Amino acid sequence: MTVMGILELTLKPDAVEEAKAFFGRILVDTRAFDGCEGIDVLIAEGDETHWVLYERWRDEAAHDAYRAWRAGEGATPEIGTLIAAPPTSTRFLPTDI
Repeated sequence: MTVMGILELTLKPDAVEEAKAFFGRILVDTRAFDGCEGIDVLIAEGDETHWVLYERWRDEAAHDAYRAWRAGEGATPEIGTLIAAPPTSTRFLPTDI
């Protein structure tokens, strides 16, 4: 069952351009990760520091594997220099409503 993930970020105002380059690099690996069906980066109109990454995964197992990889071998600690607040992450499951 496909799952969706939302990662919400608040960037430091002086780090927006650096964040664009950084995410452009790391999302190559995310998009190539087994089970990733797509990821979109959304930037709030009128607030370029407010980003949402909308992820689509084949299933929960693929998403879990990706998160484990990012927590270990694929970690990107430099993200801490770009964000103004801790990110929030939520996983959504489809419904037949």
